[in-house]
Amino acid sequence: IAWIKVEQLKPYHPHKEEMIKINKGKRFQQAVDAVEEFLRKTKGKDQASSHNSNEEKNRRNSSEERGKQSAGEEKRKASLSEGKLKKGTGEGKKRVSSVSSERGSKSPLKRAQDQSPRKRGRPPKDEKDLTIPESSTVKRVMTGTVAGFKWPPSVSEPVKDSDPHFHHFLLSQTEKPAVCYQAITKKLKVCEEETGSTSIQAADSTAVNGSITPTDKKIGFLGLGLMGSGIVSNLLKMGHTVTVWNRTAEKCDLFIQEGARLGRTPAEVVSTCDITFACVSDPKAAKDLVLGPSGVLQGIRPGKCYVDMSTVDADTVTELAQVIVSRGGRFLEAPVSGNQQLSNDGMLVILAAGDRGLYEDCSSCFQAMGKTSFFLGEVGNAAKMMLIVNMVQGSFMATIAEGLTLAQVTGQSQQTLLDILNQGQLASIFLDQKCQNILQGNFKPDFYLKYIQKDLRLAIALGDSVNHPTPMAAAANEVYKRAKALDQSDNDMSAVYRAYIH
Repeated sequence: IAWIKVEQLKPYHPHKEEMIKINKGKRFQQAVDAVEEFLRKTKGKDQASSHNSNEEKNRRNSSEERGKQSAGEEKRKASLSEGKLKKGTGEGKKRVSSVSSERGSKSPLKRAQDQSPRKRGRPPKDEKDLTIPESSTVKRVMTGTVAGFKWPPSVSEPVKDSDPHFHHFLLSQTEKPAVCYQAITKKLKVCEEETGSTSIQAADSTAVNGSITPTDKKIGFLGLGLMGSGIVSNLLKMGHTVTVWNRTAEKCDLFIQEGARLGRTPAEVVSTCDITFACVSDPKAAKDLVLGPSGVLQGIRPGKCYVDMSTVDADTVTELAQVIVSRGGRFLEAPVSGNQQLSNDGMLVILAAGDRGLYEDCSSCFQAMGKTSFFLGEVGNAAKMMLIVNMVQGSFMATIAEGLTLAQVTGQSQQTLLDILNQGQLASIFLDQKCQNILQGNFKPDFYLKYIQKDLRLAIALGDSVNHPTPMAAAANEVYKRAKALDQSDNDMSAVYRAYIH
């Protein structure tokens, strides 16, 4: 529940597009879709009420004329009327089904139409307007690369309880390189053509009535840093039972107030929970959490599940998987792509690998914390992919900083450079936000500089392991090392800019 000043209330339709552009979060889009659904249903009821009233009047005035119509003519008109009225049914979705679905049994609403005293014939002219336009979120999904994804033949049943705004992607590592992914979702069917939309529950009722049904398993979470804090908050909001632990215990207090339980040690959390997630800073912290005193390994017993969401190297995550499984536990790696804001908004991208069954068991948790998940096969694949993603991101950030400083020293406006970039093919939220950080001198951490440098270092080592050159990443890494020497480690990654001006 939240309060809002009366003067801040604005009419919905005149300000709809403006607000959608400003607010990009999943919950905001769900709210917009819920409003559209409500308006559609209300309009449908008004249209039906007005239409039935007019038809009843016409029925009384023309009863003699209708009595003269032949039975065959009446049946033909009734079929025509029913076919057109299907477009106005209040099911909260546009029709996506094929002709074959029309041959099935009639819905309660359709039967009611069959039994109503209204005159058979042409529906009102504006009845076609009762169909709600596609939501912008769904449209973005439909027009993206997801539209071409196909099921690999070997993939098993889809993940259950899928959120229409959340997509699981499965990658068969045994297929040829050209293998495609498939978005697993029950309520949003993605086809090669835009065939329809779907109803979305309002954000405040999602966990109870809508697209995310929280698992009944007890969830543990270890590590409440920039990423972990947002993840836990969203798990709690979506109705999960969560026990938390953090090396600095004070960070747990806020989540205890929100309904989380407190674990005294990692071992205690693992032993009392069914699935325990962990998100820590680097390979050393990940190993210490599992192998150290009162660590995860001491709480593992057969059937217990451990999901490591830290960004580490493949060797580290493979070692952790081996010791967890050796005790009878189940292991999944699931590093996340995003930043603090995306974590808070529940819009992370999750890269998972390892125990496929555990991946499916984590479905509601992944829906609460992210917008998309990818299953990449055996343990180590997610670690490698995450390092490559962050290598690209870190190198791009260093290039942005280099361009802004070059503009400055050559007498060009940095703001104008940003304006030009924002109108070109490189335009993105990431580009705009990081450039704004630099122009405003605001380097409050959204993704720590020290962590992106760590990921660059690990990515370069990954290239070394397969004798693959990474010269761009190596150059970017040197710039971040310079920034660290200038005490920028705990600032945002955009503070790499300062390495160019000293």
